[in-house]
Amino acid sequence: MRPYHRPVGWLWLIAITLMVGTAFADETCQSPFLPKVTGQEDYVYVWTLGIKGVGDGNDSLVTVDVHPKSKTYGQIIHRAPVPGQHEAHHAGFTDDRRYLWAGGLDDSYIFIFDVASDPARPKLVKTITSFVKDTGGLVGPHTFYALPGRMLITALSNANDSSGRTGLAEYSNEGRFIRTIWMPKEAPYGYDVRVNINLNRMLTSSFTGKKNYMRPLGELIKDAEAMKEFGDTVVVWDFHARKPLQVLQVPGAPLELRWALMPNHHYAFTATALGHRLVLIHQQADGTWATKVIADLGNTLPVDISIAPDDSKLYVASFMDGMLRVYDISNPFEAKLIEQVKVGEMANMVSESWDGTRLYVTNSLLSKWDKPGDYWLKAYAWENGKLAHKFTTDFNAVGRAHLMNFGSKGLRTKGE
Repeated sequence: MRPYHRPVGWLWLIAITLMVGTAFADETCQSPFLPKVTGQEDYVYVWTLGIKGVGDGNDSLVTVDVHPKSKTYGQIIHRAPVPGQHEAHHAGFTDDRRYLWAGGLDDSYIFIFDVASDPARPKLVKTITSFVKDTGGLVGPHTFYALPGRMLITALSNANDSSGRTGLAEYSNEGRFIRTIWMPKEAPYGYDVRVNINLNRMLTSSFTGKKNYMRPLGELIKDAEAMKEFGDTVVVWDFHARKPLQVLQVPGAPLELRWALMPNHHYAFTATALGHRLVLIHQQADGTWATKVIADLGNTLPVDISIAPDDSKLYVASFMDGMLRVYDISNPFEAKLIEQVKVGEMANMVSESWDGTRLYVTNSLLSKWDKPGDYWLKAYAWENGKLAHKFTTDFNAVGRAHLMNFGSKGLRTKGE
């Protein structure tokens, strides 16, 4: 696929008095079909929620310079706005890493940015406004996951009743709709998707529908019936056939999924937003899959997780207490807390570099779930066995920072 010729990430709730948080997409957790940024990344692209009264109020793709030798290190160097507010949330690259697809959870618009022509200054080149019609009623495009020549997109809801019954959609890299795959009836909710190509297995997790995630959080958590409408399953699929094989019960809204990266490690992890637990998903001797709770995270509302490139650590960002916790998962059946840092209010997404030395964190979840406060991107690095703060980028003048993807001038130079 080549250039377009026309312009063109929770939750959680915790039901008490709190709030929520969600997440997704760092370098170690990208699709295996993508070229990787293995050295120092130059940019972090942040899909940013537009807020009325803040700048032009539009959602935007913001570029932050993160190269330590740059004169603008830690600063916003570009902003590519899209018209309007769409509940900007998650985004993902195409398999050639030339384009970044970014979605809106409210109106289901999809924005496609060219990040190859000028990596520091992404440009909007196409907008897909027909996602609901194309897919036969899917609503809320969430995870954008690169497959060879196409994008696999999970949705959170449907146009019929705005509940959590949903499915997955596939589009060509050029933006042509290919097909819809509805979730199985016994596990109708959707959220994240991750593929292990060595095992030919795909995992999907579960959240809630639009009538919940577009509702003010304080109102939602008081509605006992609405709070029952959250998913509690992870589905194991035959990836090539896109056929569900097994439904695993994982109570408490399992959100982000992270496969172990070593080829002989046949397991994955998730965190439950409402159950606040870390859960191992592992293959058994007979080839079937099982789950095991490996850590109780306490009353923290975990939102995003990230795995180290050698499968030694798992990072957990928590919305409620603003903490970033690091667990030793060398033994995947028994997670051990080894480090924790207070990153700030509403900690949300966490993204790790492929060399395992740097981390970035943002702090916005959903427009109607966020609390008043400052919005930022923060960078950390491992120094003498501890996580050291490197810089904070202020987002208060441009919106609320959510999903992060890495950019590299070197990758483009080698790839063109």
